[in-house]
Amino acid sequence: MPQRILTRRRLGLAAAGTFAGVAAVVVVVACGAGGSSSAPEPTTTTAAAPEPPPPVLVPWPLTGVEVEAPPQRPALAVKVENSTAARPQSGLNEADLVWEQVVEGGITRFVAVYHSTLPAEIGPIRSVRPMDAAIAGPLQGLFAFSGGGPDFVRAIADTGTQVLSQDAGAAGFSRSSARSAPHNVVGDPVAMLAQADAAHQVPPQPQFAFAPAGQPPTAVAAGAPTGAVHLKLSGTGRPSWTWSAPDGVWLRSEGTVPATAADGAQLRAGNVVVLRVDVVNTRFRDPAGNPVPETVMVGSGEALVATGGSTVAATWTKASPTAPVVLTGPDGLPVLLTPGSTWVELVPLRTGSVTLG
Repeated sequence: MPQRILTRRRLGLAAAGTFAGVAAVVVVVACGAGGSSSAPEPTTTTAAAPEPPPPVLVPWPLTGVEVEAPPQRPALAVKVENSTAARPQSGLNEADLVWEQVVEGGITRFVAVYHSTLPAEIGPIRSVRPMDAAIAGPLQGLFAFSGGGPDFVRAIADTGTQVLSQDAGAAGFSRSSARSAPHNVVGDPVAMLAQADAAHQVPPQPQFAFAPAGQPPTAVAAGAPTGAVHLKLSGTGRPSWTWSAPDGVWLRSEGTVPATAADGAQLRAGNVVVLRVDVVNTRFRDPAGNPVPETVMVGSGEALVATGGSTVAATWTKASPTAPVVLTGPDGLPVLLTPGSTWVELVPLRTGSVTLG
């Protein structure tokens, strides 16, 4: 019995010694932290959140300008007047594309194409002409106009384009009190696009090729510096384009007078494409007895491309009314434009002229 008691006492001493040693270690650690008897605060490390991926940029098909999410809507082409009584027009600076053509009597008219930007108002809107089918056909969108011969309207519809005629009661047209008829028809592009049927909901295909980011356009890379492009479309149609380096655009004049929009801003373009074309008289005549001319749009010919303060000679080809114009440079490669708006000048081959300044 005494033997058992002795064993228990020895075990108790050993246990006491062990706990004392642990306590000593704890005191040393606490003193090393600055003398405080409290335990150190736990330290946590938070992993940095991963960077979100950069947005995917998609170019607007008619301007080449890249945006994050362009809306899925069709292109809208509108016939805009350019007589003296029609100036200044509304909405031309917001157009992605503008085509200028010679009509009866030597005056010119525009086909303004809208996709990336929709202005509040477009006008004055006038009647269609025979070459409009080949301009609108490649877009496969909507064409808005006020008046026009049944043959011309039918030709536009035959390309697969949806026609919006004021005379047929299409919505989106109104008359402005600022001008007298027939120079006072204006359009609301939002109301016009709202009428797109099921077959005309998709965006247009690109009409020209644009230089990608970091690559100069063809005229800048391989052309000649140019300060101005002077055009003769007819006896009265003599527009010119002057390069504005501070603005990075070409500024339009009618003769020697700056051409302005209704808001007072001078008309401008990132690119000016000049196509030398045949212009022939049709069997139709206007109310004054003038023959209605037609610009021959299917075929090929000489071209001049002005962009970035330079110009380059090119060749244009168009295989059909629904095919876009293809621009080829002297090297046989596609001509690349500066991303932005483009004006296309249809200069008659026999009676027109192009002079660089």
